[in-house]
Amino acid sequence: MNWDELLKSEKEKSYFYDLENIIKTKRLTETVYPPASEVYNALELTPYDNVKVVIIGQDPYHGFGQAHGLAFSVKEDSKMPPSLKNIFLELYSDLRIRRTNTNLTDWAQEGVLLLNTILTVEEGKPLSHQKLGWETFTNKIIELVNNKKTPVVFILWGNNAISFKELITNPIHLVITSSHPSPLSARHSFFGSKPFSRTNEFLISNNIKPINW
Repeated sequence: MNWDELLKSEKEKSYFYDLENIIKTKRLTETVYPPASEVYNALELTPYDNVKVVIIGQDPYHGFGQAHGLAFSVKEDSKMPPSLKNIFLELYSDLRIRRTNTNLTDWAQEGVLLLNTILTVEEGKPLSHQKLGWETFTNKIIELVNNKKTPVVFILWGNNAISFKELITNPIHLVITSSHPSPLSARHSFFGSKPFSRTNEFLISNNIKPINW
């Protein structure tokens, strides 16, 4: 199965039609990120059958040239956001992998669905596209991954992401939770949570190729 087939009926619902029209209208008078061609990058880079891991973010970065449709990821020539810096610190602490490339496309191609629950944002205004309909659409995506017959790791950082735990009802999956990697909360439980090694240990135990982080 692919995302187009699985989401076809969802995209035919009236709320989704209204949502897309709202975003198109906003682009006429506002700067909206990511560019229209990159809004669905997470789905395009990580086909449904390839999903091994889901990392849930909230909404795209709202600065120029940052967002490109993958949660926590920014393009190579962008300044590294503080949360991503802390993710890389934990990656080094956990697996001794020293990563500097801020573009997480390679993770997506490895099977990590980097899903923001809101897929667009107005420049300089975080959460400005909240409650337009994106949450209904991305809830459906999470439900579809929950229905997979192969084990998946759901990594939920922070209270917003953890709230989606109620959608993950399939007992074959692993859910990893901690505080958000933001500098405001990373020291609560994100640092030392070892999400990368725990993910790979779970995948290996289920005869699934681990992620090359």
